[in-house]
Amino acid sequence: MTSSLSRKAFLSAVALTAAACLGCVAPAVGGAPSSARARVTLPAPTGPYPVGTTALHLTDDSRPDPWVGSRPHRELMVSVRYPARDVAGHSRAPQMSPGEAAGFDALNNLTDIPKGRVDWAATRSHAYEGAPIAAHGAHGFPVVLYSPGAADPRSLGTTLCDDLASRGYVVVMIDHTYDATAVEFPGGRVEKSVLPQEFDKAAKGGDEQVTALLKKTMAVRVADTRFVLDRLGQLPGQLRGALDLATVGMFGQSAGGFTAAQSLHDDRRVKAAADLDGVLGYTQRDDDPANPSSVGVDGVDRPLLLMGKEGDNHHTVASWDAAWRHSSGWLRDLTLTGAEHASYTDLQSEIPRLAGPLGLSGKTVAANIGTVEPGRSVAAQEAYVSAFFDRWLRGQDRPLLDGPSARFPQVRFVK
Repeated sequence: MTSSLSRKAFLSAVALTAAACLGCVAPAVGGAPSSARARVTLPAPTGPYPVGTTALHLTDDSRPDPWVGSRPHRELMVSVRYPARDVAGHSRAPQMSPGEAAGFDALNNLTDIPKGRVDWAATRSHAYEGAPIAAHGAHGFPVVLYSPGAADPRSLGTTLCDDLASRGYVVVMIDHTYDATAVEFPGGRVEKSVLPQEFDKAAKGGDEQVTALLKKTMAVRVADTRFVLDRLGQLPGQLRGALDLATVGMFGQSAGGFTAAQSLHDDRRVKAAADLDGVLGYTQRDDDPANPSSVGVDGVDRPLLLMGKEGDNHHTVASWDAAWRHSSGWLRDLTLTGAEHASYTDLQSEIPRLAGPLGLSGKTVAANIGTVEPGRSVAAQEAYVSAFFDRWLRGQDRPLLDGPSARFPQVRFVK
């Protein structure tokens, strides 16, 4: 899970969401009027390209929705970020649509940050809607998929995704419908998370039922990812032919990191994956080796990057240890010192900007996003994630991955 919930592990997060917020998703943000609610901004991308974006509604006719039986097909929303040629005359896309923002405000369980006090819909990304794509070679741009934490919207990874696009990647951000807090479809239809209700039902059946729910949640996410991979060659308009489908990577935060690693294990089309503080087993405790995933049992034979908050590494997280011991591919385990679980989301830069308007204490800020300096945290994440994909999708040497760097003393290599 992530920022929406209070704990890092996707599995624990599902439980905490249900316990803390069962049935609390509301159709609109309450509290103060929008003009009185606090607003935040996101850091600008650092690459040479401006960024374009488009949102796509994808329908998988091959399967009914696994969460809502009345839906005969699985529907997803994705955002495609891409290097743009020119953004003049195009508008900056919002980080969250109004429906997504209302759902996020209602369901998130941020520590000591009151609901209805932040105008999440007012935040603008640094991607421009419908901007023309930049010139590319015959093979197109390398592709990176992004999956968010359990019950989080895809938009909570906007900073890293926009930055990768500015460096010459096409980034496909996936919303997992009925998992994410709220997904808004064309026409204004909003579908809300069912995970709290699903956990409530599973908990009545005991630990085995909870484990089954966790396995189902991950299976749905991986199926969503493989469906999106199937559709990458059929994207409309200027995106058609602009993606190099032979060079596809994936990353994610929390449950999204688990999704990325599991997709690397399950689908040869994914060439490399980065897991940002996501547990890799079906357990509610990080140190519990019970109910391992196939990533842990088998390991992976292609590059896998693990980046954890303070205290999370392959010596302390049982599922990371299993993957570490059983993998034959390239591995790195990095700790972002002073980081919390939500440091690997946009909240790393957003929460500090709320401190003044909401009167947040330093203790509250640290409980949400740790003590690492936000600008240094974001810069380190952008540098290491881009270096990882540069090396394994573009074949470019990136010594940053080989050992500690004086540029980023807050990043520790775990042996």
